Amino acid sequence: MDTMLCDELLQEIFKRLPSTPSAALSVSLVSKRWLNLYRSSKTSLSLRFLPHNSMLVSLSSLLSYYPSLSSLSLVLSDSITNANSSTATAFTDHLLFIVSSSCSNLHHLRFLVGPVSVSSLFSLSRSCSQLTCITVSLSKPLYLNWVVSFPCLKELCLYICPNGVNKFGSLLIEELDAEFGLETLFLSGIQAGDEGIGWLWRNCKRLKKLQLKNCASVGDGESFSSFILCVKGLQEVDLRKCRSIVDGVLLKLAENCGSLNSLLVYDGGSKEGLLEFINTCRCNLQKLDLRLPLDLNNTHLLAVAMNLRHLSTLKLQSCCLVTGEGLNTLGTALYNSLEELALINCDVVEREIGLLATLGQNLRMLRKLDLSYNELLVDKELTSMLISCNNLTDLKLRGCRKITGVTLFSMYKNIKCLQSVDIMNCPGIEAEAVEFLVLNCSQMRQMVVEENKVSNIARTWALHKVIEVTSG
Repeated sequence: MDTMLCDELLQEIFKRLPSTPSAALSVSLVSKRWLNLYRSSKTSLSLRFLPHNSMLVSLSSLLSYYPSLSSLSLVLSDSITNANSSTATAFTDHLLFIVSSSCSNLHHLRFLVGPVSVSSLFSLSRSCSQLTCITVSLSKPLYLNWVVSFPCLKELCLYICPNGVNKFGSLLIEELDAEFGLETLFLSGIQAGDEGIGWLWRNCKRLKKLQLKNCASVGDGESFSSFILCVKGLQEVDLRKCRSIVDGVLLKLAENCGSLNSLLVYDGGSKEGLLEFINTCRCNLQKLDLRLPLDLNNTHLLAVAMNLRHLSTLKLQSCCLVTGEGLNTLGTALYNSLEELALINCDVVEREIGLLATLGQNLRMLRKLDLSYNELLVDKELTSMLISCNNLTDLKLRGCRKITGVTLFSMYKNIKCLQSVDIMNCPGIEAEAVEFLVLNCSQMRQMVVEENKVSNIARTWALHKVIEVTSG
């Protein structure tokens, strides 16, 4: 039986298996041949491990079983203890050397084991010249000219550590300035006075997506003027926990960027800075995602209604100062463009009776709706909205603890195109209601719900109707 299928056919089959532990275990139980072929067919591998010198030998041996890897993720599950910065860097450099020696065909590398040295990155570029995406941690002071040694690099993610032993930090060679092809840049941990970032800004003129997290600055004193050079072509900007620089970044985007279509701001900024951006930006913004508990109010929503009439996606999280008046004005203005709405943990949903019904009547173009973590939301309010939202394909109600099977019946009755639903952590919904939804929603393709709420009948019909039922 084991020899009936040739190696090539088995490998093609294994490539189509889901990347789950259960799939790997099932294959390994058949025979050693199947296990070896399964490993050799894998193009993606993700590992999380504890820091220990024995890991060096184990990793080298393990990677030898996966010759076809194009994507690799290595993450340390605990920090390296009882070691100075030099020893820690030597350990991570050795691990990176093993990766570069064993996986020459890598296109994506996520290496969050600890800060790596500049020399190890240059060595990586010689062995893995096809890398298009790199995620690494770096020590200060920063030396970033190694980026140009990766000719195919399109996405770069850098986590900046406060201390380190980077001996090349002061060698910022201006002659190496050269525009490269980076399209996505993620930076975490930049502080005021960090040298080297300005060089990156000057050379990222093709940048389309910028993500900043836990950043108190965009570099040293000269970096902000260089920062302006990279914002002109940006299409997506994510700012998370960057309170001290959000206003400045938004101002430069409003003044210099006409191509921005997606903006995310979490936990930072000021009321005045955000309002100024909304009123003065020249871009055709289509996606707006805000988590600003005390910095967003109705004034901002009214400005959005007046100036951002082409929004297709609006996501608000934990926005305590927003009221029904602001949301209704927004709904009236965006009635023919808004396709995705998220009001996550927004107490106005629970506080103002009739708000959801009015929004549903205005926003008949909605395809996706997320009302997660509104714990006091009840069936009556939610179903009054679903009656009007006949075109929904995706509905998320995770953590809505008051809703019951009545809402699921309303989904079946009013939303004929529903394909995905998330009802995790909704104790009012019982197994019978889940079974009813599986049996009767003809377009359903994904359901997120606790395993103990999925009956044998529901599970059987989910398999028959190709519905993915998960508890993720």
